[in-house]
Amino acid sequence: MRKDIFIIGFMLFALFFGAGNLIYPPVLGIEAGTAYWPAIFGFILTGVGLPILAVTAISFVKNDARELADRVHPLFGLLFTSTVYLAIGPFFGIPRAATVGYEMSVQPFTDGTSGTALLIFTLIFFSLVFLVSLNPSRMVDRIGQYLTPILLTAIIGLSIGALLLFDNPAGTPGQDYASTPLFTGFLEGYLTMDAIAALAFGIIVVNAFKDRGYHSPKQLVPATLKAGLVAGIGLTAVYGVLGWIGSKMAAHGSYTNGGNILSNAADLIFGSFGTLLLGVIVTLACFTTSVGLVVASGQFFVKVTPFSYKWIISIVTVASFLIANQGLETIISISVPVLTFIYPIAIVLILLTFLDKLFGGRKGVYRGAILFTAITSLYDGLTAFGLELTGITPVMEYLPFFGIGLGWLVPAIIGGLIGFFLFGKENGRAE
Repeated sequence: MRKDIFIIGFMLFALFFGAGNLIYPPVLGIEAGTAYWPAIFGFILTGVGLPILAVTAISFVKNDARELADRVHPLFGLLFTSTVYLAIGPFFGIPRAATVGYEMSVQPFTDGTSGTALLIFTLIFFSLVFLVSLNPSRMVDRIGQYLTPILLTAIIGLSIGALLLFDNPAGTPGQDYASTPLFTGFLEGYLTMDAIAALAFGIIVVNAFKDRGYHSPKQLVPATLKAGLVAGIGLTAVYGVLGWIGSKMAAHGSYTNGGNILSNAADLIFGSFGTLLLGVIVTLACFTTSVGLVVASGQFFVKVTPFSYKWIISIVTVASFLIANQGLETIISISVPVLTFIYPIAIVLILLTFLDKLFGGRKGVYRGAILFTAITSLYDGLTAFGLELTGITPVMEYLPFFGIGLGWLVPAIIGGLIGFFLFGKENGRAE
């Protein structure tokens, strides 16, 4: 049992550790400066804690994340879960992983930006992703036993070099980190999008345990939680080191993004070899994440469409390839508003799963909490898209915690309470 937990835990670590996980901690480190430790703690709460809870939540149900969302309403379950898979899959997550992999592993060795180089890189990248995704039953062994140790070795090499060579003092915290470092780090953890991805990865973990003979909830839930903790410990260690590297890089110049920070850090530590090492880290991280998302998308959509698994992963891979070639900035500008809308809804759904017995699983609680959360997060998504909702903004600013990005929290609680007292008995238990 212990061996299964560690193998699947390492697999989960590799699936989670993708492009966003590499580039956001260094940004936090350089912006938080001397307030680094409370900031990284907040980041870990959402970047590690929530994904572990999400994966464990999937072990409570018989199938996948749709079963959790069906507790609100079957139509909501289909639409929300499909949106989640499309957003973290071909519309955003997979193309972002490929383009970040290209920009940090190939582009440093080319002159400027080359559309041809990106095309060739993504063609090879997605061909390999498709081939590995064809046989998901072998994915646990391939990723958990082979790719993850290589990934960890590369990260350890960069980390040791940083610990030995970087002795610069941390810089002055930015405005948000100076006043509320914990909550600012908490919100930065959203950017990994791992809590949403965990809704997709959860079924992979559960199926991996089922293949090894774990079938009853008493076996699945604790095993899934333990595998999540294995992945969580690895992520926490890596985030801590990458963020610490960022906090030490302020003395070496200004940077545009996390990839730029890490590239310069690698060059300072190991020269051109450091850049190559970083390229290995990024490529492996992006590849494993992409494989996990393609497999998860295939396993979900084969249940809700008439297409075969092979056809679905073909469509997902081709769509991801085409979108990846639009460039990273285009992908982010279009997709971030959608993810901003989805994320709070996913968080509330995950938390309600663990509180289900407390309110008797009443549908009214699910519906009220999700409805009020969706209204608030829709506003956040629209403003992230660039719309100026001047008539609504003054009202939204009255919400508690609105200023720190948690304006949806109190409405979710109020919606759940309204659903419990007014509609709970009518709607019965959410099955």
